Amino acid sequence: MEVLIEIKRQETSESKPYFQSIRLNLEKENLTVASLLREINAEPEIKDIEGKPVSQISWECSCLQKKCGACAMLINGKPRLACDAFLRDYVKKGKISLAPFSKFPVIKDLIVDRSILYNNLKDIKNYLDNEISLTDKNTDTAYEASRCLMCGCCLEVCPNFYVGGDFYGAASFVPATRLITGSEKGENKGLKKEYNEHIFKGCGKSLACKDICPAGIDMDKMLSKSNAVAVWKRLMKK
Repeated sequence: MEVLIEIKRQETSESKPYFQSIRLNLEKENLTVASLLREINAEPEIKDIEGKPVSQISWECSCLQKKCGACAMLINGKPRLACDAFLRDYVKKGKISLAPFSKFPVIKDLIVDRSILYNNLKDIKNYLDNEISLTDKNTDTAYEASRCLMCGCCLEVCPNFYVGGDFYGAASFVPATRLITGSEKGENKGLKKEYNEHIFKGCGKSLACKDICPAGIDMDKMLSKSNAVAVWKRLMKK
């Protein structure tokens, strides 16, 4: 099984990106893109279609079990986890294209700087003022929100998100839902205020995040619950 792998590469954050194509004969269709990258990096003599050496491809991984979100990248133009993208789904097209996310600063090759995800959580004050306890009313919501991998796939497809913008996207409102819905009345006022400013006001409700989420989180459910507590109940009181 012959397949062409095209990889968008970039030596440093300041250098110019370029594409490098590798033609391989694969014996196993059940390999994942993550496994493919590991095999390419394990072969020191591998060359591209122009006969040039292929240096080590930089990419991130940790669990390789769809639990950490570290290996997120663009695969044939779509945000995916490399550990959850199987070659059998791409070989019929004869080409697999790998690229870093376009909305985040590139560090090297397929690695991007996603620190904005965590900085935004700090910015909206997504931390506890006091202890909260799970109840029958918020257990399911808390569990659903805790499944977020912070991979950034949702932000890559979101038409309203860009790094440095005022809208923080699903990577912020999903974790925020866990605290907002579990807080007692009058608590986490800072989080609710920032939620209104950086999430509610900027969300266009396209729900592209729901379609792309590798964890399958019910985004519209999360959004409606957090909106109800952080926005609509506060407006009704006023």
